[in-house]
Amino acid sequence: MSNAGGKKKRKAVMLGVGLDSDGHKRLTTGPNFALVGGSKDTHEQMTEKAVKINEKLKARGKALHEVSHEEFDDIAHEVGLKRAPDKPDKPDGHSS
Repeated sequence: MSNAGGKKKRKAVMLGVGLDSDGHKRLTTGPNFALVGGSKDTHEQMTEKAVKINEKLKARGKALHEVSHEEFDDIAHEVGLKRAPDKPDKPDGHSS
């Protein structure tokens, strides 16, 4: 059934994936995030960042789906997250 003529409800979710492991399987979910994997330390750090982001959003009176990419980047930076640097393309078109 389509939602013709009606407004689509926007939804945004943060997904955290821990790539290191200590043999345990970890999954933490919240109202707008899901965190999977990682060692105990990594998973705790991801959880802390997700909670802090939600606190910043609440302080601004906004939900995750209401902030722009730029505003989210600002909030993420405030809680200590850094954007991964863009990888430049190789001039010869080959990867090493």
